[in-house]
Amino acid sequence: MAFDWFKRKAKNITTSTDEKKDVPKGLWHQTPSGKVVEHEELKKNNYVSPEDGFHVRIGSAEFFDILFDEGKFTELDANVESIDILNFKDTKPYADRLKEVKAKTKLTDSIRNAVGTVKGTEMVVSCMDFAFIGGSLGSVMGEKIRRAVDYCIAKKLPYMIICQSGGARMQEATYSLMQLAKVQAKLAQLSEAGLLYIAYLCDPTFGGITASFAMTADIIMAEPKALIGFAGPRVIRETIGRDLPEGFQTSEFLQEKGFVDFIVKRTEIRDTVAKTVNLLAVKA
Repeated sequence: MAFDWFKRKAKNITTSTDEKKDVPKGLWHQTPSGKVVEHEELKKNNYVSPEDGFHVRIGSAEFFDILFDEGKFTELDANVESIDILNFKDTKPYADRLKEVKAKTKLTDSIRNAVGTVKGTEMVVSCMDFAFIGGSLGSVMGEKIRRAVDYCIAKKLPYMIICQSGGARMQEATYSLMQLAKVQAKLAQLSEAGLLYIAYLCDPTFGGITASFAMTADIIMAEPKALIGFAGPRVIRETIGRDLPEGFQTSEFLQEKGFVDFIVKRTEIRDTVAKTVNLLAVKA
């Protein structure tokens, strides 16, 4: 004898569309190793996966919150933004590309300057945003770094650049390449003033950034397993005509070869920067 323990009173699902509850996006993050981490847990750990140590790519807003005491800082030169100097067009006009990325990211360019205290010590930090055209170096990035250095010299403050970039911005052609010399000239003035310059290399740091100011700091730090280089592996392999060592563009390999001073986890960056500044910075 059959018993109907469960029986539908109505056919199909009758929940109306406006009553359905969707799972909000962004609550979970999956790392390359397949580990799944809750977003809030990731945020509490400075966006480093506690499961496998993977450093999730973040922007200037997150870095400033991590570094500065209580997340408090004053942004410098916020009104400096990119324009289409050359009326450049590739797959789309550069002016349209800028308009789209500014609306999407709510940023004015690929770097932001901020001044605040790191464990009680005042300093200036410039942080690149990879979300803005790959953190590319253009005339605005060069100008913002110049202004940041001038501010440091005037106030006698240590300086730090957080690098994450694909290199120079092709839409600005020679104007972007000119920034390499401009930034290096300003950093030379910073050195002459006896002020500390720290570079923190994140994934990825490539092209003209690596070929210039990312590698000329007094102290060069890097995130674990960050990709750092000038050209990509295929270009290098074809140029030198030989196979390349495994992981030759990782921060660990570069530290072994003497290009990087310290590998610093993001969970430790605030303490490490504060200790470095206290040990090496010239006191006003």
